[in-house]
Amino acid sequence: MKQANIRNFAIIAHIDHGKSTLADQIMALTQTVSEREQHAQLLDDMAVEQAHGVTVKARTVRNFYHAKDGQEYEYNLIDTPGHVDFSYEVAKSLAATEGALLLVDATQGVQAQTIANYRIAKERHLPLIPVLNKVDMAAADIDAALAQLHDLDAAFTPETTLLISAKTGQGVPAVLEAIKDRLPAPSGAPQAPLKALVFDSLYDPYQGVIAYVRLMDGQLKDQENLRLMQADQSFKAKAIGTFTPNMHPQSQLTMGDVGYVVTGIKDPKQVRVGETLTAQVQPTPTPLAGYQPARPMVFAGLYPQNNDYPALKEAIQKLGLNDPSFSYTEERSEALGVGFRCGFLGAFHLQIIRERLHDEYGVDVLTTAPNVTYHVQLKNGQRMVVNNPVQFPAFSLIESVAEPFVQAAITMPSESLNAVLKLTEQHKGTLTDLGNQGDLVVATVKMPLSEVAYHFFSELKSVSHGFASLSTRFLDDEISDLVKIEVDMNYAPVDALAFVVHREDAPMMTQKLVGQLKVTVPRQLYPTPVQARVEGKVLARVDVPPLRKNAAVNGEAHSVSKKAALLRRQSANKRRATQNAVKLPQSVFNAILEL
Repeated sequence: MKQANIRNFAIIAHIDHGKSTLADQIMALTQTVSEREQHAQLLDDMAVEQAHGVTVKARTVRNFYHAKDGQEYEYNLIDTPGHVDFSYEVAKSLAATEGALLLVDATQGVQAQTIANYRIAKERHLPLIPVLNKVDMAAADIDAALAQLHDLDAAFTPETTLLISAKTGQGVPAVLEAIKDRLPAPSGAPQAPLKALVFDSLYDPYQGVIAYVRLMDGQLKDQENLRLMQADQSFKAKAIGTFTPNMHPQSQLTMGDVGYVVTGIKDPKQVRVGETLTAQVQPTPTPLAGYQPARPMVFAGLYPQNNDYPALKEAIQKLGLNDPSFSYTEERSEALGVGFRCGFLGAFHLQIIRERLHDEYGVDVLTTAPNVTYHVQLKNGQRMVVNNPVQFPAFSLIESVAEPFVQAAITMPSESLNAVLKLTEQHKGTLTDLGNQGDLVVATVKMPLSEVAYHFFSELKSVSHGFASLSTRFLDDEISDLVKIEVDMNYAPVDALAFVVHREDAPMMTQKLVGQLKVTVPRQLYPTPVQARVEGKVLARVDVPPLRKNAAVNGEAHSVSKKAALLRRQSANKRRATQNAVKLPQSVFNAILEL
């Protein structure tokens, strides 16, 4: 394919704006897939993607388009997710393209992730084609959506914006022509030494790591000796090819192509996303800039429900091989046994991992309360990074604790402003800026990440009746007054239930927690005391009722004191024998999540 006839592009959009449907239409119109193979969300092949109707993992597909000028063009589409948790995948995809389609739902208008993805593309100086989807729906407000697009970027005029319906195919042929006319061809040098960007990877148990590459310069041949520049790792290309959308072997890839390389490397940590791939014989002198690895924002413990630790370990290792944004380390809990402390991009990413463990590997897990990373300054001058509340040091040793803060941009109609600002105040947010985005209000709020990570997004949707949208960006770590809440069950500490909160919230949260544990902790044959402690002081306590009354003696008349002494001994013996035998279901950990 001639260099001038190649187009590498992505589709960026807010979640559920029709991105995957448009990708399906492009593949159908270019006859990339046959009618027999065609189905909805073709690029979303994971069960969890089909279930939620969202894209989680970026996918790539090569299409050949016969344009109106009589020439054939190669369209390399790199799919992107739309949920705020997966903006890392968007950045990876855009690094391998020369332009993008900015897709907006005509019934919803410009939303938070639309703006966030627009900014990612603009930082890379990528040309954008504005596309308004779902124009055939009765609820579509085309004029308002066009005005919002124009407010986002003055270049997005009604004349430059394409009106389509991805579901029916209306207007999609004009999108294919616009890609040819308005997006540039790759600008690399075909005769220069090989320089390719590794923008994603996949692990295969038989073939090792399969690197997804975009060739910036030069040519790549099958069975060629190659080198990863940052890792200084050499290997021979076992196979190369393109995506149609399944892997299609090729003998050669040239500058501008997007494809894959079977490396044969068994350790996925050696093939880092953002690597520069070059030839071993004539290497390129300078590597590509690449980009920062994914930073976990939320941490939680995963433990096997049925004590099948080997199955959980195998499943988590396989997930880690194919999801570079998912991190894990082994940990041991006295209450739950051996499990893993895992890092996630956000609460939705945590939900996706749990569902993939169940759907793909048949492993059910107990999930502890999510937490963020804390930086603890000790009185002896040492600094600790705490990802697990169990590691939180004793209060007498702590000088100060810093927690991560984020900048949250909340886009909403003006009538929702008071309710949203009240919600952010409840979550310790500080308003730093208030502006307009067309007829929408954009509030910029500085908030602790721990307040945003769990229920804030769903509460925001509730108070704004579904019209507000959220985009977050990490700011820095700041000192806060934080304490660890420890839970004792039957007078024995349950380390897996410990969590860190702001001191001012501790009294209220401990009372709510023991109230919920009273109805979720499994009942025993005797009353089970549950108490919540902060800095050695019990702030809340409740007794879980027994299954039945304890009949220590028969109904005949006996000494009351002897009966009481017998009950005390019996109760103490039972507690001593079963102090750590209480099996905790997931509902106990959900009680913490619902606080």
